[in-house]
Amino acid sequence: MKENPSLLIIYNARLVDSKIDSPGTLIISNGKILSIFLGECKSAKTALLYASAFLSDSDSKPEFYDAKGMTLMPSFVDMHAHFRYPGQTKKEDLDSGLHAAAAGGFGTLVLMPNTNPVISDSDTAGKVMKEANSKGLARIFQTVSITKNFEGTDTGAISTLTNDKFPVITEDGRDVASSAVMLEGMKKAGEKNIIVSCHCEDPSLAQAAKPYRQRALGFMKQYDIPAGKVNIETPDVPKAVNFEIDGNLTKANELLALAEDAATIRNIEIAKTAGCHIHICHCSTKTSMDAVRRAKEEIELGNTNKGFNCTVEVTPHHLGLVGTDAPNIRALVNPPLRSEDDRRALIEALRDGTVDCIATDHAPHTQEDKAAGSPGFTGLETAFAVCNTTLVKKEGFSLSKLSKLMSENPAKLLKLKTGRLKIGYSADLVLVDSDEEWIVNSENFYSKGKSTPLEGKRLAGKVHATFFEGKQVFG
Repeated sequence: MKENPSLLIIYNARLVDSKIDSPGTLIISNGKILSIFLGECKSAKTALLYASAFLSDSDSKPEFYDAKGMTLMPSFVDMHAHFRYPGQTKKEDLDSGLHAAAAGGFGTLVLMPNTNPVISDSDTAGKVMKEANSKGLARIFQTVSITKNFEGTDTGAISTLTNDKFPVITEDGRDVASSAVMLEGMKKAGEKNIIVSCHCEDPSLAQAAKPYRQRALGFMKQYDIPAGKVNIETPDVPKAVNFEIDGNLTKANELLALAEDAATIRNIEIAKTAGCHIHICHCSTKTSMDAVRRAKEEIELGNTNKGFNCTVEVTPHHLGLVGTDAPNIRALVNPPLRSEDDRRALIEALRDGTVDCIATDHAPHTQEDKAAGSPGFTGLETAFAVCNTTLVKKEGFSLSKLSKLMSENPAKLLKLKTGRLKIGYSADLVLVDSDEEWIVNSENFYSKGKSTPLEGKRLAGKVHATFFEGKQVFG
């Protein structure tokens, strides 16, 4: 990580955010964007002429960075990541997670509380944030659980939170089973203008799906079929065994789709009554997305209680992968990878503006935990490439649209002055080559988690450098 220069001039760049797509030069001072010049500038000498108005005799010599024609964007803001800290450092720790974030182009992350112990109070969350933010690699918000220790009964900690330091609470990894307790929690959050981020999954239906997954995992273990890297060839497995594995996972996934849809509808209705801002995590089905769309339409028409708002995120893996057939049906994640119809519905919801942001749900595990059935996989270092490949290269989205989804919109949810190339905004930036192709090799990840269904896949879009508050933290 380089020291923060007094004046940094990034030139010979293609500047892209939700409103800009132009050759240009960016001048950074004291961690913020000081000035923007649109138009070609291919030499440091020309860049210095642009910057001369901001220099005085007392200033130290400015530092120049040649972007070499690559694309400079606001760094990404992740509303949903797991760093496994404290208590699960075999999976991830603050250093590995933050370096993975920097390598993936992320400058701000919202961390989930399903750690060991569960983060259920402001003091513990504050300590994690202080330690993480002191490393100077990214801006961290540590969420607090909706109920104490995920026990589903005590929402008392919400009353001690402030929305500036704790803008989001969540029970992620599960849902609050009791509708009455969820209503109580949402009312408290609504009074404090805190977002309730919901992992929508009916607990009883999720429990009903579990035996099918366990049956499939039993066969996979018996025949040495890895759960962590699903694209590894296993030619000697009998057809009947493959049929059993995929059949059981199909039954599990059908139940988990129903679990997601039932809980999404329930949680939206509770939030309406509570007058609360609900944020739907990792939405993955057409039915759930349609429920979100209806809620947004009601808000537009003014037919809801004061304080009610509904936003939604989707993940790169649900956009880029279909999970109805082998091998991806064996890539265990909650919610599961869905059908092509569901995937298309998510993309169209991005296109029409229903989806607010893209979040990684970065969920690192050890290979042993994956083999035992732990759901989720590593996502920070592949997120931009998956979204760029799927949405920009294949679906015709602009990079500006992608920047809005990965940077501006989540920054707005967190009320941050980042996510745009705008004077006065934090100089949280990522330099990418959107055309460069590369092969995913998880052994090169900074994250401790090496499980990804993308192993060996060719993606387009490479992160070359990341800047946090004007400091280069990657590249």
